[in-house]
Amino acid sequence: MAATNGYLGVTPPISVNESTEREKEVTVSLMEELHRQGVFESEEEARTREIVLGRLAAIVKKFVRKVSLAHGLSEAAADAAGGKIFTFGSYRLGVHGPGSDIDTLCVVPKHVSREDFFDVFEQILKETDGVTEVSGVPEAYVPIIKIKIQGIPIDLLMARLALSSIPDDLSLQDDNLLRNLDERCIRSLNGSRVVDEILRLVPNVEVFRDSLRCIKLWAQRRAIYSNVNGFLGGVAWAMLVARICQLYPNAIAGAIVSRFFIIMYQWTWPQPVLLKQIEDGPLAVRVWNPKLYPADRSHRMPIITPAYPSMCATHNVTASTQMIMTEEFKKGSEIVDRVIVGTAEWSELFTKHDFFHKYRYYLQVIASTGSPDLQIKWSGTVESRIRQLVMKLEYVDSLILAHPFIKGFEQVSYCLNGDEVRAVAQGDISEAIAKRKKEDIEGKEGASTVYSTTFFIGLAIEPKQPGTVGPRKLDISYPTTEFTKLVKMWEKYDEATMGIVVRHIRSSTLPDYVFDEGERQPRSAQKRPKTGKGSGKSSNTSPDVPSKRRRSVAWLFLVVWLNFHVSACRIQGIACCHV
Repeated sequence: MAATNGYLGVTPPISVNESTEREKEVTVSLMEELHRQGVFESEEEARTREIVLGRLAAIVKKFVRKVSLAHGLSEAAADAAGGKIFTFGSYRLGVHGPGSDIDTLCVVPKHVSREDFFDVFEQILKETDGVTEVSGVPEAYVPIIKIKIQGIPIDLLMARLALSSIPDDLSLQDDNLLRNLDERCIRSLNGSRVVDEILRLVPNVEVFRDSLRCIKLWAQRRAIYSNVNGFLGGVAWAMLVARICQLYPNAIAGAIVSRFFIIMYQWTWPQPVLLKQIEDGPLAVRVWNPKLYPADRSHRMPIITPAYPSMCATHNVTASTQMIMTEEFKKGSEIVDRVIVGTAEWSELFTKHDFFHKYRYYLQVIASTGSPDLQIKWSGTVESRIRQLVMKLEYVDSLILAHPFIKGFEQVSYCLNGDEVRAVAQGDISEAIAKRKKEDIEGKEGASTVYSTTFFIGLAIEPKQPGTVGPRKLDISYPTTEFTKLVKMWEKYDEATMGIVVRHIRSSTLPDYVFDEGERQPRSAQKRPKTGKGSGKSSNTSPDVPSKRRRSVAWLFLVVWLNFHVSACRIQGIACCHV
């Protein structure tokens, strides 16, 4: 795409130089490493995806035709009503990996309603050969149907345009298509419009894709790839990489990755990242503008979507998650510097995170129900509010940082009685329960299945100041109580069927399931070695290293837990104590 000012982006490039011989060498080794890491799908899977999308396009037209006939349209008009699918997300960007889902938008004419999408279309999908795991979530912020076709997972959104028919050659680029649409349709359309605009705004699409594959893998391995938990999601990472490509339009992937870390570590937030100037459009909708809106001024790391209406893709970032990402940018830049000079390998960049080895104390948030379908919705609701808990924890004295982990851990527990149900809901899954199978409880009176999802937040605590005596009090009762109240305000919350527990645990008592096989140190080895006198430094480099006084017995009672308000909740009608 040629820019009118001679370059892409809101500023001229930093350099238009071609990459050096060394940068070409490290790019070759980077691509070899990405292949070793398994980020590329096979040709067979790529063909399957194309076939699946073809089938899906036909199903959408069948759905639109059926609804059109039900509305009294003639056979000819129903055939002409059309319907079209657009992909977005990692698949449309061309950076998807094996087994990843395809984000898909179904565009339908004005006489097809959202109710039709969740009633008629969902039923058609359920009756179609090869389509499995059909699950609609009409009440989501962006309403969605999740399916699998021939084993390929697909997330389906719907947008209803103010058109009587959807032609096969429809483009979504025209801002006027957004006229007279409801907000949910605009949000659904914007996923596809933003991705298309990103691809139009990069100087070299292949270099952009290779670089983004690297950054995506790095962010996933370092556990900072999650919009819902206050880190960055896929679109935000794509926009950052796209901006570096604009600044170095003739550089290749190895050089782009190197400059990515240097520039992102030094970026002067809250200066926004923009791929083009923010534009006005035909709608009376909010466009990101910190001069006008106080909420926009509060964004810590604003990365602004290039399609109208421009929005901040990173409004979830908190003080803690910004600090964590900045530290990761720094580490990444140091590793890539060493790769460039030949003293490190690319594999070092993709080293797994150390989240479960990093802190001495963690919060455990456990969401539980007695039904697999209900659990998906309940755990999703709890996860979407974890960020609020993190923000409240950031105001606690003595707490430097609250570090949320990017995903929950799901368990299915087969319990013989109410005591076991209560224990599981509290996060205490004994070895006996963990080993038990479904058939072990079948037909047994009082037995039940508990579905639980556990989220973790690492707590970085200020070192104890020299000269202070006695135990310290870290009172986190207020943020946790407020969080549980917030979660229970969900309109579909039911105390009889949903459990929510927040509790603190020490690193030594983290459950085995958070570690990969062989990763966990034996219990005896987990005790931190004492610092030798006169050494002048601790052997522990985690951010919550206390002073030597921590060895006193009082230190063991650092976290004051008894202040929590306790309320009774039920899982499958059995009472249990929940925070």
